[in-house]
Amino acid sequence: MTLREFKKGDEVEIVKISGTGSLKTRLLDMGAVPGTKVRIERVAPLGDPIEISIKGYHLSLRKTEAEQIIVKEV
Repeated sequence: MTLREFKKGDEVEIVKISGTGSLKTRLLDMGAVPGTKVRIERVAPLGDPIEISIKGYHLSLRKTEAEQIIVKEV
């Protein structure tokens, strides 16, 4: 499943970043590495952006970015 498919309050673990190029590098640099636990903090009314809590800080992602993060439920 992708990060985009989860709702506010869900906790997941990153399995894989499926994007390529600068998007993948940027996500990895921000701590979105496999094995990291993530909590969905907020989802905008139309689903874009999605705010997550990762490694003690908040990160906002667009739907297209969240679709590149493969996760599993914790």
